Amino acid sequence: MSEFFDMPSDLQSSYWGLIGLHLREAMIPVLVGLLVALPIAQLCVRVRWLYPPVLWVTTILYAIPSLAFFVVLIDYTGLSETTVMIPLAVYSLVVFVPAIVDGVRSVPRETLDAAVAMGFGPIRRYLQVQLPIAAPAIIAGLRVASVSSISLVSVGMLIGNQGALGNLLNSGMIYNQPRLIWLSVVGTAVLAVLVDALLIGLRLLVTPWMPRGGRTNRPVVSEERAEPRTRKTPSGAALEDALR
Repeated sequence: MSEFFDMPSDLQSSYWGLIGLHLREAMIPVLVGLLVALPIAQLCVRVRWLYPPVLWVTTILYAIPSLAFFVVLIDYTGLSETTVMIPLAVYSLVVFVPAIVDGVRSVPRETLDAAVAMGFGPIRRYLQVQLPIAAPAIIAGLRVASVSSISLVSVGMLIGNQGALGNLLNSGMIYNQPRLIWLSVVGTAVLAVLVDALLIGLRLLVTPWMPRGGRTNRPVVSEERAEPRTRKTPSGAALEDALR
């Protein structure tokens, strides 16, 4: 069975090493894209007319073929991981910016007014009230960006074997070994599913007020009889967490 995972010597890595490399090349750009998108999205929320042109620019950048992006960057970053990761970070912006903007705009006005009345400044209000309420939308964008990034890393095989698991596609065709092609395709798919499952777990962890799939809906009558103070909304939960 161990022979099934044997790698050609020119890859200079084991199969598990390629998996680690694939994760690094896929997830670092996603995290960088998220950090860049947060202030851009907040600026779009505060300056509403700025949102359409920003969305237009990110869409245009996303439309650039990855291979063309690589060719432009090779003169500056060479045949390296950085050449692969920069386009992936740029591509993630088209997912993150609208996800964060929509999530932050969904925060009820009365919640923001209550935060202001409690003495929350703009930064504290953004970090402790708006972002927690927007977390479901942000994590949904994170799931899309992560799966997309994991699949696009394989294109890096075209620039000096920088495609991690994608390198196995090229090696499988060169050495006429379907085993390597299957290891690449199945490994990439499993990696995407596992990362997506971890992000679903993260959403459940950071948004305890969100409904769970396994819960049964309560009868309407019991909701009407419930005391108003016993019901927790996402905005109310976020304010409580911020005050702790």
